[in-house]
Amino acid sequence: MPQAPSDTNIEARWLAPMTGEGLLAHHTLVIRDGRIVDVLPSDEAARRYQPRVLVERSSHLLLPGLVNARTSCTGGAEPGAHFDPEAALASIASLVRSGTTCFCEVGCFPSEVARLAVGQGLRAAIGLPVARHPSPWAQDPGEYLSRGLRLRDEYKSHPSISTLFAPIRPAEIDDATFARLSTLVNELDAGIMVALHESEEEIGRSLSCHGVRQLERLERLGLLTPALTASHALALDARDLALAERAGIGLTLCLSAGLLRGMGLPAPAALAAKRLSLGTDGATFGAGQSLWTEIRLLALRPAADPLAALLAATRGGAANLNLDAEIGSLEPGKWADLCCVDLGGPATQPWTDPLRQLVFSGGRDLVSDVWVAGRPLLSEGEFTRLDWPQLAARLRSRQTVNGETA
Repeated sequence: MPQAPSDTNIEARWLAPMTGEGLLAHHTLVIRDGRIVDVLPSDEAARRYQPRVLVERSSHLLLPGLVNARTSCTGGAEPGAHFDPEAALASIASLVRSGTTCFCEVGCFPSEVARLAVGQGLRAAIGLPVARHPSPWAQDPGEYLSRGLRLRDEYKSHPSISTLFAPIRPAEIDDATFARLSTLVNELDAGIMVALHESEEEIGRSLSCHGVRQLERLERLGLLTPALTASHALALDARDLALAERAGIGLTLCLSAGLLRGMGLPAPAALAAKRLSLGTDGATFGAGQSLWTEIRLLALRPAADPLAALLAATRGGAANLNLDAEIGSLEPGKWADLCCVDLGGPATQPWTDPLRQLVFSGGRDLVSDVWVAGRPLLSEGEFTRLDWPQLAARLRSRQTVNGETA
């Protein structure tokens, strides 16, 4: 058989397709024009394909890039907040270094983060903020929606930027604004990401202002549909969980954020939801936006399946961002958004159960390579686009003697 051309062949000790198959040993991923064209044993790939670039990773596991389904690279959303491009770029660097290839940004600087993501080659789902309070993005709900729609149109055909609506402080948003948002979501076939049941205090505020809990209110307003993903979801009772399951909504859990804020973990049923994804909610962590802690926390629950935790950080995130037709698993036709981890070190020896060892021992220090649409963003632990030493030097130069930002 004559050899077929390809852009890149990545030959790894193991591949984790995340498609229901287990690990594939000594397999090769074939990439052409940024998409996966084949997954096959390495000896067969050598016979069938003539790559321009051959990447060999003899002690590594290749898996889909991690999908961080809720971040905030820009911090606060108050009227006096300002966009800090260097801090946002540090957050993006942290995402890449941890093996993330796609993130969902929720904040009040959506256009700025979209431009940074494009510049660094990272895939992003940009939340279009909707709120009642004024912020750097808009002054009232009408302006939030109009500016969001313009940004959506700007990136409508972009290969790596998608958009979804992202209401902020839902208890403060009036029914008329939510009704308008419901119409737009249906007309545009758009997604919506909103922090719900984040604490008992938030539920109390909803009861005080609207007479019902948050999920019930959104159901009355026509927004509790599969288009919606609820983030945090720390204070769900049995009735809430039944309602969420019946409506088919997604859940994005930010487990470390809940623990750091003293709110604990979600109910066990939420941790085992069918449509589950993970996020870091970066406003809590600054630039430390790594999903590995979230994966581990999810896998540590009683009777948990470690593979399910890894699926939540890959296929689950892609599904909740409505990107599962394009990313989230290693299948022909999908974008080659990939993460490669080195299992050759002492933390993952011996290789008795590589996936389990990855879940419980994985971290940014094991991530060797990251590709988005076949383009390397991290190669053998080094950034290919970002000048990290220069950025780090600029960030250090902003510090005063007492460690506060100048």
